Amino acid sequence: MSDRLVVIGGDATGMSAASQARRMRPAAELEIVVFERGNFSSFSACGIPYWVGGDVEHRDHLIARTPEEHRSRDIDLRMRTEVVEIDPPGRRVRARDLTTGAESWLDYTDLVIATGATPIRPPIPGIDSPGVHGVQTLDDGQALIDTLDSTDGRRAVVVGAGYIGVEMAEALINRGYQVTMINRGSQPMATLDPDMGVLIRKAMDGMGIRVLCDAELIAVHTDDAGRVRAVATADAEFPADVVVLGIGVRPATDLARAAGLPLGASGGLLTDLAMRVRGHEHIWAGGDCVEVLDLVSGTERHIALGTHANKHGQIIGANIGGGYATFPGVVGTAVSKVCELEVARTGLREKDAHAVGLQFVTVTIESTSRSGYFPGTAPMTVKMLAERRTGRLLGVQIVGREGAAKRIDIAAVALTARMTAEQMIALDLGYAPPFSPVWDPVQVAARKAAIAVQKRG
Repeated sequence: MSDRLVVIGGDATGMSAASQARRMRPAAELEIVVFERGNFSSFSACGIPYWVGGDVEHRDHLIARTPEEHRSRDIDLRMRTEVVEIDPPGRRVRARDLTTGAESWLDYTDLVIATGATPIRPPIPGIDSPGVHGVQTLDDGQALIDTLDSTDGRRAVVVGAGYIGVEMAEALINRGYQVTMINRGSQPMATLDPDMGVLIRKAMDGMGIRVLCDAELIAVHTDDAGRVRAVATADAEFPADVVVLGIGVRPATDLARAAGLPLGASGGLLTDLAMRVRGHEHIWAGGDCVEVLDLVSGTERHIALGTHANKHGQIIGANIGGGYATFPGVVGTAVSKVCELEVARTGLREKDAHAVGLQFVTVTIESTSRSGYFPGTAPMTVKMLAERRTGRLLGVQIVGREGAAKRIDIAAVALTARMTAEQMIALDLGYAPPFSPVWDPVQVAARKAAIAVQKRG
């Protein structure tokens, strides 16, 4: 009698786990059933802002593999079906067909929880009105595009200035909208230190995006037909024909909580290195619904990124398939852009380092993406944190034009290897005038940080 793998969630982690397990074990040995409550499988949520903005021509370009393609590989993918209960002692789940309402129980040998994250939607008046959009799924993206195509007005409000908010502001500018951004923090991109966020705000101001910081949405006002017409903060009201929410996400773990599974401080599932839920031999979890180990701070964090989700799925699938793999942790690397400005970060911000009791030095340098005399060179700002006394690299933030963001990968490798700023100076990085100055900007920052560490003893 074959084993049965049940997967909750048909996107990055879920389908990666199912596909990897199938590669390692044939259908005669392992039955695989995947429940997905949405209309699409294996799609890129990260690409939605670029589809909305017109950089990606068609929705289907964001779909890596269709349900039919998964089924052709002997994976029983059941769309529009939601798991509503997990019974760990009985090793079974209860699923509901969202079309018919019918419910049934299904036993499992192993269970993978890949429920992702849920967009934060504050409980304020009018937040669910027509014309107010989140951008979590392809259906969300299509609904927003339909609104943008049908509305006569050209006034948009973006709530939140994180990655999604900034990317959606660019998308709306590209579509010819006047954009106002409401941000609760002191500067855009709270994943950076405020002094680096200032650079992003200046660039957005120059692009015609009105950025309101230290402001919080308190209401959405509607017209006689019930559609959004304005948003309000404590100090003012702003006309709006469309509102896009980019406030952030939280782990979608209500199902896991109800089943008594262990959750961390942020509400994400806690797993071991093999991505097995702690204390549950046959339950696995990965992606945006879990917390991961931060290799720099030593704490567990919730970081919702597709890169991690796909890796988690591969690891889970390999372990269920009879192999062995682990996920050691992350250093918190992320990149984004707003129009021509590239933004990157890895490791700890100043407040992160303070929170875990680290003493550190910080340096900020100005450099260029290429040799100064080479055509097309652009300015770049690099901020680096290094531990006091040891000089261990703690974090790097980069803001600049073309060629800036991917330099963060140098720092990500250095963080993973626990290198010091002084060791980074000697890295044998590639150089040619079209690609870099003789001293790469990251190494310029490392040299300055090493000097600061020496001065601080």
